[in-house]
Amino acid sequence: MYTEKVMDHFQHPRNVGEIENPSGMGTVGNAKCGDIMRIYLDIDDNQVIRDVKFKTFGCGAAVATSSMATEMVKGKTVQEAMAVTNKAVCEALDGLPPVKVHCSLLAEEAIHAALWDYAQKNGIVIEGLEKPKSDIGEEEIEEEY
Repeated sequence: MYTEKVMDHFQHPRNVGEIENPSGMGTVGNAKCGDIMRIYLDIDDNQVIRDVKFKTFGCGAAVATSSMATEMVKGKTVQEAMAVTNKAVCEALDGLPPVKVHCSLLAEEAIHAALWDYAQKNGIVIEGLEKPKSDIGEEEIEEEY
């Protein structure tokens, strides 16, 4: 049912925890399944993500997508982090069961929510970033899934 990469990121999640006084923090959830994901970003003066941590309450797929998403944005610029989509997270994990694809969308939206918080705190605009929703439903998932 789950790929080896999903199981590895679930059993050995990377970047778990909190960052005190983060540059940006975003929390999103899915009311239907109960998953809640919070991402913390530490961003330097050159807009590079120095560190990223997450706390997720949810199923194994939610933990795995959180872990993979943090790995994908660490060391990247804010603009590069914007390119991390739910599809990219799914592909990096070698796929998710269809009923768990919404977890990858939570990961994408949690990153965007943390970037939004960072932008608001610093009075900047991040190209392509829209105000995040706090509740992410399955209807939000891209059509190709």
